[in-house]
Amino acid sequence: MARFDTLLVANRGEIACRVIRSARALGLRTVAVYSDADANAKHVRDADASVRIGAGPARDSYLDGAKIVAACRASGAQAVHPGYGFLSENADFARALRAAGLVFVGPPPEAIDALGNKSAAKRLAQRLEVPCLPGYQGAAQDDDTLVAEARRVGAPLMVKAAAGGGGRGMRAVDDLADEAALRAAIAAARAEAAASFGDGTLLLERRVLRARHVEVQVFGDSHGGYVHLGERDCSTQRRNQKVLEEAPAPGVSEALRARLGEAAIRLARKVGYIGAGTVEFLLEPDGAFWFLEMNTRLQVEHPVTEAVTGLDLVEWQLRVARGEPLPHTQAAIRFSGHAIEARLCAEDPYAGFAPQVGAIAAWRMPEGAGLRTDHGLAEAAQVPPHYDSMIAKVIAHGADREQARTRLLAGLAGTSVMGLRTNRDWLRRCLSDEAFAAPALSTAWLGEALGGWPAPTHEPRWIAVAAALRVHRAARAHGALGGWSSSGQRGSPLRLEIAGRELALRVEVGAGRPYAVTLADGATIEVDVRHDDGLDAGVVVDGLGVALRATLDRGHGWLDAFGLADGFDDVTDRPQETGGGEAGGSVVCRMHGQLTRVAVTTGQRVARGTYLLSIEAMKMEHRFESPIAGTVVELGAAAGTQVAPGRLLVRIEPDPA
Repeated sequence: MARFDTLLVANRGEIACRVIRSARALGLRTVAVYSDADANAKHVRDADASVRIGAGPARDSYLDGAKIVAACRASGAQAVHPGYGFLSENADFARALRAAGLVFVGPPPEAIDALGNKSAAKRLAQRLEVPCLPGYQGAAQDDDTLVAEARRVGAPLMVKAAAGGGGRGMRAVDDLADEAALRAAIAAARAEAAASFGDGTLLLERRVLRARHVEVQVFGDSHGGYVHLGERDCSTQRRNQKVLEEAPAPGVSEALRARLGEAAIRLARKVGYIGAGTVEFLLEPDGAFWFLEMNTRLQVEHPVTEAVTGLDLVEWQLRVARGEPLPHTQAAIRFSGHAIEARLCAEDPYAGFAPQVGAIAAWRMPEGAGLRTDHGLAEAAQVPPHYDSMIAKVIAHGADREQARTRLLAGLAGTSVMGLRTNRDWLRRCLSDEAFAAPALSTAWLGEALGGWPAPTHEPRWIAVAAALRVHRAARAHGALGGWSSSGQRGSPLRLEIAGRELALRVEVGAGRPYAVTLADGATIEVDVRHDDGLDAGVVVDGLGVALRATLDRGHGWLDAFGLADGFDDVTDRPQETGGGEAGGSVVCRMHGQLTRVAVTTGQRVARGTYLLSIEAMKMEHRFESPIAGTVVELGAAAGTQVAPGRLLVRIEPDPA
């Protein structure tokens, strides 16, 4: 038995909080580690003790295995739970812990070597006669070899990172005749893989269209016991990043579940796998399935399996790490109902999914029957620029899929994050889409559907409420309505900037009566503020009572109402521009990150759509292309520079009309 009473959690955010919760239930003392960016984070406060491990960037803190070992020594921890991401699938880290006499809550490093690397795992699966797609997993990694192998495998093709997971380091190639595009895809995948996992090794794989992404949760113990806990469907993806996950997978029969589970356990047993692992497959409509990879760690989406089995997977991990046998045999595992998980991310879905960083002014997670929320948000939460954009997971469990879906929709409606944009409303669109509700799922459906989803509009009621609350709170702060209106009139002009547009409004004010907001088009909407505590408010808009949330700080506000959360600014006192403005060829940064590559030079002529540069933000590569045809006349930053929203990156002089 590998006894330990103190567990160090080598991770951050919601998964660190999740592990601490189960560890404490088992009576374990917990230790958090944190970077400078996370000094006041929730997981630090939740743990019994904490150790600083470095600066904000992950390479200086959470990816530094030596610092984790030193933190164990400083805190007295005898075991380490890696969570997911960071060092969770790093065999060298697992070896370092073993050499230091520490318990790694995960598989042996030999199993990670055999299954954690996609190329090695595919070679093993082929030997075990687990179905694999045609591809290339060779050691030769020069571009010429990869191009030649790509042509041998054929299109459509997927270029994938051999290490890591989470959809990073992946590029789809549909046309092999365009060698320049193929080489660009290889370069981009390699760069993203190296940045995310410290390993730029690639593999090639035939891409199957209209297939589903189905994965099997497996567990092994040190006594030779193996079980599977059913499957999850993760087909709802954007750029190979999972968005919605569910269990069980729709349409998977008991017989197919048994076949998938048997194939997954065959791989795990061959390498003496211990702990939690997930074997991922592509599932075709006729029931044929193909091995993709194995994630030798706990998955982000493990809560949906917990919901339908009633089991605590982190508790299982800890018990197995202590040398205990698996708590249940295969025959004892039962499944009940359906569960769906949504990943809530700090990103702007309508601006290229640009990561959002900074302070969260206020937040609220949902409660209700069948709902669970995993998050790592402290009371005064910050979203740092160094890590993944996911800030919470909302999970709904129901008697059937439709009940789970509608509960999740309601749960997201009750979720509120103020101060920066999230994908909450976009997730509700995903859940409401006919293809998801049907379900008619494949890994392609969401990408195809996105083209028909325009950005939400700020409807007149939303604008009127924002204006009324701005006036109401300003007046209350001054103790009288006249304190807001410098002219002393019953009504005053108000200019609000919303989503980059400046709106000229007029608000009629008067004690004991509703605010009358006249919009730019001359229409008037009455807003009666019934109660307002500075965050939660109740208003009546043209006779309809609405509960909403709003923050306001020195003219900058954030309103969550009518299914839309967004910011607004009072620019009434700002001088109005008289004209001018930059030409449409200015490319401006929309995120915090590092400028990793600049592909153009000043004086160079570019066509519309020409690749200009790449920014690495929250472990993802974001490519920028020219919005017009013209000549590059200015570069705003050099490769290697840290950039922030609003910074000019490239200015292009348009071609003469």
